[in-house]
Amino acid sequence: MPPSSIATLRDALSSPSAYPHCHDAVTLQQTHISIVALVPPWVYKVKKPVELDFLDFSTLEKRHAYCKQEVALNTRLCGDTYEGVVPVVQTDDGIRVDPNEDEGDIVDYAVKMHYLPPEHFLDAQLDRGDAGADAIDRVAQTLCRFYKAQSTSAEIAESGWVDRLRDGMMSNFEQTTDHVGTFLSRPACEALRYYTDRFFDQNAALLHRRRAGGLIVDGHGDLRLEHVHLTDDHVCIYDCIEFNDELRHLDIANDIAFLAMDLDLHGRPALGRRLVSQVAETMGDPEIDRLIDFYKCSRTHVRGKVEGIRARAEEVPPQERLESRMRAQRHYQWGLRYAVAGTGPFVIVMFGRSGTGKSTQASALAEALGWAHLASDRIRKTLAGVPLHQRTDAAERTDLYSDRMSDRTYRTLQRRAVERGRNLQGTVLDATYSDPDRRDTLRTALRSADIPYAFVELTAPDDVLRERLATRDAASATASDARADDFEMLNDRYQVPTALEDPFHVRVSAADAPADTTLNILKALIRLNG
Repeated sequence: MPPSSIATLRDALSSPSAYPHCHDAVTLQQTHISIVALVPPWVYKVKKPVELDFLDFSTLEKRHAYCKQEVALNTRLCGDTYEGVVPVVQTDDGIRVDPNEDEGDIVDYAVKMHYLPPEHFLDAQLDRGDAGADAIDRVAQTLCRFYKAQSTSAEIAESGWVDRLRDGMMSNFEQTTDHVGTFLSRPACEALRYYTDRFFDQNAALLHRRRAGGLIVDGHGDLRLEHVHLTDDHVCIYDCIEFNDELRHLDIANDIAFLAMDLDLHGRPALGRRLVSQVAETMGDPEIDRLIDFYKCSRTHVRGKVEGIRARAEEVPPQERLESRMRAQRHYQWGLRYAVAGTGPFVIVMFGRSGTGKSTQASALAEALGWAHLASDRIRKTLAGVPLHQRTDAAERTDLYSDRMSDRTYRTLQRRAVERGRNLQGTVLDATYSDPDRRDTLRTALRSADIPYAFVELTAPDDVLRERLATRDAASATASDARADDFEMLNDRYQVPTALEDPFHVRVSAADAPADTTLNILKALIRLNG
């Protein structure tokens, strides 16, 4: 259906006269596949007549069948909420939903649900600070009872074959090629593909074992905070996937990864870890821990794909499209975080000789991951009260690069990185770190705070470094004062790390094009992470 027809349907559903209990106002919500009308005490959900790679709502008959499927499946975890399927009819007076009598021609169908007070949804409760460990424990136990009640079958277990899993995840990359350059960078996309392929290669035996062990179930498939409704005496988890059985037939770890990921994105990673540990313990399934970051990464890709589709849907209002664009970018950032660093805080220390492109690479990584970029050049000048792009003369540089000022700069870098890590945030540090004592001091501080880290040393031939420093001489928009004339002095100061200095140290050539170097760094970090 063209956007104009969907818009016509949306406009008709927004009219109070379309409903038998005619309210003063109708609140409409829409996704890329449905329009939801909130008309308390009822909610009506109409499927958009669309056909996508993963669903087909293109005909009235298919939409009717999927409406009935939605009601049947959701009675498993939220039975009291779903009332049934009702017709949407065209009358002489316009569109009517759930008419009181047999009138008009059926043009569509709607799922009829009881209205759920919005203040009880888990995302709203988290925003208010009303939900904590107890709420997560209730959700975890509800899910565990559900999983234990689900019988598997040969058909359901088919979704657990490694080749099928791999094909499904790789198809997401094919379906989102047009997202590259808009919602994520090429290096980020290729790194995610590399991580996914590598995980399958390394964990095929584990995945086979779980399929054979009956851990592929007919689950929910779309576990999100906004799909969990909590009251004092009831847990309702609704809106499971009805339109594609394969997306609902999945490993238990895959199912809960969605909700754990949503808790991460909501700024509550500790609750996400609690959910995972509660399910793993109750189900007697410690292997979930080995899989959770992988499935979180996959889930972010799916959400990025969905939000990207919505960001480009002409029938979606411009402001909502912008919000979907931002959410798509954020989901891809989190996916890369899971691939590079897993769940939790992390510090990437980008270091090496002047001219290797540390700031360029640190900036690219920080943007791709959604982390803070803390650069020594900027911190040094800020501490000294010098404008960032001001070229300093010889006298100013003597003070600016004195041991005293360098100590202040590196202490500030370290303090901010540790503070962010304790707040469960990721950071990219950008500094020469030519002195092994400063590297060791940072390493000790991060270990003491239990913050994982990786030192990424950039290297390049001398002629490349000289050329880059000469190019920097002609530039004005740079905070660094290192220039071509300084090459020998800077080179002499730099003390190359030994192979035994740190196991969490990778060396990457920066002689390639910047985007290729970024990809090589990301691949090295993924290998370091497991």
